Amino acid sequence: MNSLNLFTLMFQLDEFLFDFIGRYGPMIYLAVFLMIFSETGLFIVFLPGDSLIFACAAFAASGLLDIWIVVSLCMAAAFLGVMLNYFFGVRLGRRIYTKADGRFIKREHIDKANEFYKKHGGAAIIMSRFIPIVRQFTPFVAGIGKMAYKRFMLFNVLGVVLWVGMVSAAGYFFGNIQVVRDHFSAVLIAIVFVSLLPALIAYIRSKLKKPDTGEDR
Repeated sequence: MNSLNLFTLMFQLDEFLFDFIGRYGPMIYLAVFLMIFSETGLFIVFLPGDSLIFACAAFAASGLLDIWIVVSLCMAAAFLGVMLNYFFGVRLGRRIYTKADGRFIKREHIDKANEFYKKHGGAAIIMSRFIPIVRQFTPFVAGIGKMAYKRFMLFNVLGVVLWVGMVSAAGYFFGNIQVVRDHFSAVLIAIVFVSLLPALIAYIRSKLKKPDTGEDR
């Protein structure tokens, strides 16, 4: 593969990783760290974090990567990214919100994360780890609301450990099952779809919900 693009990451992630490992060896660890950090901390919302961790763990089970390095780096990247995201909210939240109409940062994404945060409270920090797009903006919303630093850090640590731990364990223990290996690209796409499903359902429900007209029925 000659270029890193969205299509490659979403639908040919296993080929990209295999090719990258063959070309650059240990540099794959830095690449994975930067991708997870970017997804969680820099509002780059369409990087496939779940399938990336799953694939790296599966490659580790095959002996191509070290599982402990993969897990440690992914946890560190996710933790640092979320903390950066939170501090963006604390320091620049209102200013960014008023100008949120760009390609990556959209006001509607922030509003949906805000609704999710209000509904689930501190647990939203943990739950949002498993929902793409929502996980990018929930820490930012928590920062805007000036959630207590120590409380936020606690939920951040729990969320990161559960997210990276569960996804990497699934990749390590199931990634080398023959049927999974034979359809690895399809499995990675399915992971992306399943992770997006809650957000998709919420979007459909919001569109189908009838507006309250205030009239008696």
